Amino acid sequence: MRVLQLKIELADIKPRIWRRFIASDSISFHKLHEIIQFIMGWGNYHLYEFDIGGVKVGLIDEDADYELKDAKKIKLSNYLRDSKQKFKYMYDFGDGWQHHIVVEKILDKLPEQVKKAPFCLEGERAGPLEDCGGVGGYERFLEVLETGKDPWGENVKELKDWLGDWHPEKFDVTKINRMLK
Repeated sequence: MRVLQLKIELADIKPRIWRRFIASDSISFHKLHEIIQFIMGWGNYHLYEFDIGGVKVGLIDEDADYELKDAKKIKLSNYLRDSKQKFKYMYDFGDGWQHHIVVEKILDKLPEQVKKAPFCLEGERAGPLEDCGGVGGYERFLEVLETGKDPWGENVKELKDWLGDWHPEKFDVTKINRMLK
């Protein structure tokens, strides 16, 4: 078993939302998807897909009009073999959350501070709320929080109620690692 140190960043969002984490290369791409759901704060409500150099890996869908390899059967070690290797992760085809992932390091054992994989090492900012409307919807909620006004003209109180205690700068690595256990 080898250990991958991965960094994932949400595309098209400024300031950046990213995570650095550890995962075994013996897990499936479906398990990697589940890890990403936890570390980015997603709710695992939607379809997903990995693109590794043009190879598409995801949940098998008979309606797909392109070849898709089964994420539950393909291990990371089948495709992630080199440090600095880059690939993509798409979550929620409606909102279109595109993520860039890089294999930062390939290790023969867990780093000293890590007891068990998966493990989130660090990151910045909260992931966008599920079903907020993609990048445009996310930016809308940032404006609602900053100015108290909705650029789309809807009821700000209802929007703030929907946000609950979510805050865009909130990132709690300890909480994430508790959930990963």
